[in-house]
Amino acid sequence: MDHVDIPADQVLPMDAIADGVHGLRITFVNVFSVEHPDGSWTLIDAGLPMSEGTIRKWAEKRYQSAPNAIVLTHGHFDHVSAARELADHWGARVYAHEAEFPYLTGESEYPPPNVGAGGGIMSLLSPMYPRKPIDIGARLEPLPRGEDGVYDLDVMPGWRVLHTPGHTPGHVSFFRSEDATLIVGDAFCTTKAESFFEAALARQPELHGPPAYFTWDWKMARESVHRLADLNPRIVAPGHGKPLAGDGVAAALRILAANFNEIAIPQNRHEH
Repeated sequence: MDHVDIPADQVLPMDAIADGVHGLRITFVNVFSVEHPDGSWTLIDAGLPMSEGTIRKWAEKRYQSAPNAIVLTHGHFDHVSAARELADHWGARVYAHEAEFPYLTGESEYPPPNVGAGGGIMSLLSPMYPRKPIDIGARLEPLPRGEDGVYDLDVMPGWRVLHTPGHTPGHVSFFRSEDATLIVGDAFCTTKAESFFEAALARQPELHGPPAYFTWDWKMARESVHRLADLNPRIVAPGHGKPLAGDGVAAALRILAANFNEIAIPQNRHEH
């Protein structure tokens, strides 16, 4: 039976982020749809537990067809939890980087959170977040082989899929050079993820590092942000926080990259 599991006041559509790119905020995480010239579309990420109905109704209100695929930025619970249900409903393939497969096939769970990351309630609550792997099953497929961490995926024409590890081993981002649009998952955020609820009430969007309580390798995370800054994006669509657009986006990302250690890395993860 169809039902809405996420309260309506916790769901916010985000339209016209870029040409053919639309978003849906579900509580504290975003999913995106990307439309293509041939009329097909792709779903980027699959949200929180119990969000399948919310995502499906949003998508089916906008589109007359099922997505050509679901592509995951990484395997954390807030980005993948509805993936199997949505894929089964739509008969869709689910793509992810091979390094995320242990967490998407029921094999392994992510490392424990860094509760000492500090910064707000999300860090304190992090031990309660699901870490156990989900099993997407036979619909899961790896990204095609690429060179230098760049993949051309046939279901994402006009976009480059970039391996941006650090937050997780197989984290990926998406870049469209024609309008410098960047979909970043959790490579970085436009809100302080450790205090998301406080930030949502009190702050304008600003660039922050990846969610500190679940970031796997800070050296790789820093390198990935530098790589993304080199793209000079004009539009950024993050997994957490509001999309940003304008001439100042690239400069703000370069500042984050240059000051990553001070801005992003929690004190208890600094190298001594």
